[in-house]
Amino acid sequence: AMAEQKFRVRARALVCVFVCVVMCGCGRDDFQEELVIRPLHSGDIYTSFQFRTLWETDFTRENKVSHYRLFPKSLGQVISKFSVRELHISFTQGYWRTMQWGQPYLPSPPGAELWVWFQDSLTDVDGTWKELTNVLSGIFCASLNFIDSTNTVQPSASFKPLGIGNVTDHRFLRYATLPREIVCTENLTPWKKLLPCGSKAGLAVLLKSEKLFHSSFHSQAVHIRPVCKDDQCKTTSWELRQTLNVVFDLHNSGQGKNEWSLFKMFSRTLTEACPVASSSKIYIDITDNSQGEQFELSPATPLLSQAVVLGDRRTFSVYDLTQQITFGTMRSLNLLIRGKSSDMLRPLLHAERYVAGYGLQTGEIHTLMYNNHPYRSFPVLLLDSVPWYLRLYIHTLTVTSKGKDNKPSYIHYQPSKDRVRPHLLEMLVQLPPNSVTEVTLQFERALLKWTEYTPDPNHGFYVGSSVISSLVPSIVAMDTNNSRERPLFSSFFPSKEESSYFVRVYTEPLLVNLPTPDFSMPYNVICLTCTVVAVGYGSLYNLLTRSFQIEEPSPGLAKRIANIIRKMRGVPPL
Repeated sequence: AMAEQKFRVRARALVCVFVCVVMCGCGRDDFQEELVIRPLHSGDIYTSFQFRTLWETDFTRENKVSHYRLFPKSLGQVISKFSVRELHISFTQGYWRTMQWGQPYLPSPPGAELWVWFQDSLTDVDGTWKELTNVLSGIFCASLNFIDSTNTVQPSASFKPLGIGNVTDHRFLRYATLPREIVCTENLTPWKKLLPCGSKAGLAVLLKSEKLFHSSFHSQAVHIRPVCKDDQCKTTSWELRQTLNVVFDLHNSGQGKNEWSLFKMFSRTLTEACPVASSSKIYIDITDNSQGEQFELSPATPLLSQAVVLGDRRTFSVYDLTQQITFGTMRSLNLLIRGKSSDMLRPLLHAERYVAGYGLQTGEIHTLMYNNHPYRSFPVLLLDSVPWYLRLYIHTLTVTSKGKDNKPSYIHYQPSKDRVRPHLLEMLVQLPPNSVTEVTLQFERALLKWTEYTPDPNHGFYVGSSVISSLVPSIVAMDTNNSRERPLFSSFFPSKEESSYFVRVYTEPLLVNLPTPDFSMPYNVICLTCTVVAVGYGSLYNLLTRSFQIEEPSPGLAKRIANIIRKMRGVPPL
């Protein structure tokens, strides 16, 4: 009887837990963090933070999720309220120099970038998009509320979903950029608060804003998508991935290029992993230092790992922060590297863009796409979003490779409407091996209303970066099993082919001057007009309204004495 009673109690407890899971949405969640450090051949240091939170729950069901453990509640409510299927947002300060630094793990354009896939059950996509940008503007303390129909496009081929499912209905996709957005501490602080441990423990203690923003390149991003838990995709989870990429120029900071450490870069050392993290690791790229001739790593670690990153097999030294032996007797980890920089393979794909022409009436946009592969050609998908005040002449579009015309196999063009929507141009171009493909397009500058100019109109107007997406040939076979455990920095873009890997490249943003009136003339006219009114009209007004009286001159002394005597005698005065 006693055993039966205990069994009933346990059964009731299990039922209560199950009800809690069903009603509150308390699914299994997991948090991982890692830091990748890669010495660059230019002498700079590339550091990439990756924080991933997985949660087995369903935000789209009728019963709202009310219990949150590791997943931030603010983003969970955004997903549920606005029917978000995928959300990708980034804030970047600086421009990634591909020819000097190679390809980044996660690319991003200068300024702010936001692209969202909505659920196919949503009816008013544009209205939801506007509300979503305002909410995200408050969450990340950014100027995303300036995103409207004039800088939002609906791509037809680019920005496919990165999560499960392959929806081709691009009516539920929205993409926008703010190339002039400035990234500062006020954007980093709410980003750090989304982490389960905040900036109190784990790798996040290194995120000191004073050091992060004293760098050549800084990019922080948030990616939300549904992913599979196994090969058969029987169970799905929501993945929140927070990334932070920083390039430190130790030469400009006065620290030299032959020695660097965690304390020199971040002014802090590591003492523990995040308590709720299932994995906390540091990877240091030692591919070019297999013999230990390029640089010396201290303290040394026996753990090594290999991963296929950007089509190349790389070797990493691994430091597991969940093991106390990693911190040594000092209970502090301060990685130190001494040595010279290594050589870098030239990236297979990179791009440039600039504006040509003279005067303030017409101009020409040049986009250069480089295929550095010696014998393989591959297609690239080019996306250009141009503001409405640059009126494109689409009949002047030319694509040339090695001095010959290169006809695109696919072109999608949506003309702009003044003050309503921008231009959208998408092309699928085949890049010949070891070649430079140039895309040129002429435009005419529009004259804005005087209320549409920025406070500093002579600085110019920014045009967002071009986006180039491609499957680049890989040197080694890619791992197509996306459910296998891999380092976070090598598992963001899913691989579907062993012979190629996905690459997204952003060009420089353009700075275009528009016909600008002399805004000092209204000030001069106002001053002159007020002066004329004050002098001319003021004098005339005084003449018309002032009353005049004739005043007789005062009599002399002899006359006054005579009048006094006459008054005493009773005689009328003179």
